[in-house]
Amino acid sequence: QVQLVESGGGLVQAGGSLRLSCAASGRTFSSYVMGWFRQAPGKEREFVAAISRGADITRYADSVKGRFIISRANDKNTVYLQMNSLKSDDTALYYCAADRAVFIKVGLTEYDSWGQGTQVTVSS
Repeated sequence: QVQLVESGGGLVQAGGSLRLSCAASGRTFSSYVMGWFRQAPGKEREFVAAISRGADITRYADSVKGRFIISRANDKNTVYLQMNSLKSDDTALYYCAADRAVFIKVGLTEYDSWGQGTQVTVSS
């Protein structure tokens, strides 16, 4: 498994932007499919975005499509989530996840490494 550490969360006004980062340990980062998930209070953890090993394929939840962008820098062992036009519904604890897989994954149970999360709070 890979160790993951998220950063970049905070408090932002509705309509604003934030960029989350997730730093991974190890020397095989490019072998991992990466994903972002989030969990709001009282709700289940849900898929946000995922990116393939080579960054050529991305997937988004319908709720963030057109507003969020996932990217990765394999030379820096880091995956990013650029969040624009933030809404109060985006308030949640955001988790980074990794899985050593060939194909991109969007299911919660398909990832075997998780970070501790970074809090995003959007004020209206």
